Amino acid sequence: MSVVLACDLGGTSFRAALIDAHGVTLAESTIPGPASTDRMGGSEIDPIAWWDRLVEACIRLADTAPDLFAAIQAVAICGVTRTQIFLDREGRPLRAAMTWKDARSDAAATRLRERLSENHPESARINAFHPLARLAWLREEEHETFRSIASVLEPKDYLNFRLTGRQASDPVSLARLLACTDIVAGIDPLGALGLSAAILPSVLEPCEAVGPAVSGLPAPLDRIAGVPVFCSSNDTWAAVAGLGALRPGYAYNISGTTEVLGVISESAVEAEGLLTVDWRGLYQIGGPSQNGADTVSWLLALLGRDDNHATNIGDSIDALLAGPRHAQPLLFLPYLQGERVPYWNPALRGAFIGLNRQHGATDLAFAVLEGVAFLNRIVLERAEAALGEPVAEIRFGGGAAANPVWSQIKADICGRPVIVGAAKEPGLLGAAIIGWTGLGRFGSLAEAQESLVTTAARFEPDPARHAAYGELFALFRRSEAALAPISAELVALSLRSGPADDNKKAP
Repeated sequence: MSVVLACDLGGTSFRAALIDAHGVTLAESTIPGPASTDRMGGSEIDPIAWWDRLVEACIRLADTAPDLFAAIQAVAICGVTRTQIFLDREGRPLRAAMTWKDARSDAAATRLRERLSENHPESARINAFHPLARLAWLREEEHETFRSIASVLEPKDYLNFRLTGRQASDPVSLARLLACTDIVAGIDPLGALGLSAAILPSVLEPCEAVGPAVSGLPAPLDRIAGVPVFCSSNDTWAAVAGLGALRPGYAYNISGTTEVLGVISESAVEAEGLLTVDWRGLYQIGGPSQNGADTVSWLLALLGRDDNHATNIGDSIDALLAGPRHAQPLLFLPYLQGERVPYWNPALRGAFIGLNRQHGATDLAFAVLEGVAFLNRIVLERAEAALGEPVAEIRFGGGAAANPVWSQIKADICGRPVIVGAAKEPGLLGAAIIGWTGLGRFGSLAEAQESLVTTAARFEPDPARHAAYGELFALFRRSEAALAPISAELVALSLRSGPADDNKKAP
């Protein structure tokens, strides 16, 4: 029997699985991902820690399924995006990676936009989460590191580099930096920082091989020497394939550490605050938020309900959702870490609105799930308006998809059927789809999706609940607008006063 080693480098965990040509997971290993160091807008992870997780996950697979591990025909790794690893000329990390949450380059992004002017199409997309803004921040704050940068990789590309010795990425994951290589009206975004396109790796399609795994890797990776390592793509792209939604007319919602929602189209339309990314012949209109299942984890910790260490957030919240609800609903703004799509504002903050003395933990739980779903609706409505037509369904995957209550809430709020994929980990299945397609088992990604993806449940929107949520949604939008300026002032206060410690108290 032949298998693909599929890996998903996620925001909170590292998953690896051995998946056969029928899409069946025969062995799986999930370990906690490296913890990020988050402080004063910064968020960093040591890149070596991701390599260590890959080795550890493979040790577990090789120990539990040695015969299957010996039957690996290909490797495909998907992973978090909007995260940069900066390497020197010898391919060594110069510093910790700046993760998708890092917002320190907000001011640098503003200065960079002004410098480039509106004449360059990428200028409007440059914000605190943009790779060019982070390079600008390094130029201002870490001069020696900046001068030593030879290349910039995303985490999955760094692992592929360690496996093969070749630096490469795909045009989906690399889209924002690739856009900065275009010189428009004499404006050169990379050149504005004294950089050139040489810092970008080779560009390959997701189903192209970066190269064979080299010899001399640590055990058990030494057993896969010569096996092709495919370029793959970011975790969203792979998970959408694993849900069977990498086809025009579908919407997808991946709910892992953070939420990602988008619509797949054959047309490259633009919508306010959304990313339009060429997904290799198709276009994704939507993108990642900063909030999702991690927001639920925050609530569980806040309420002291996180002591069971459950691996599935969708299951963990069941006890809270089973309690009685108060007649007066609550609103929750889910912006605990600022927001990417659709606002690109690191200064947004969260809030519960409408609390009274009778509200309890169940009310808070529903408000959190509804707040995240309201954000889904904003993104969906903007994408549909740009396309001029509604989607037929939303394919839903990730840890939260295991919870039927949340699935129904999303259907009722968005007013669209929500279809849950049968694969517990669509990112892993998507990586396997890339691997098997790259090996030639399938003629195309569409054919592989048709053969390997199945669905588990369908949630139809309830018309009465959709109408009731419509009223609450209007209040949610008004609350966003009213509280955004206050959030900005609170963040400004914290920046002026500096970090709090045991000897300092807020005024």
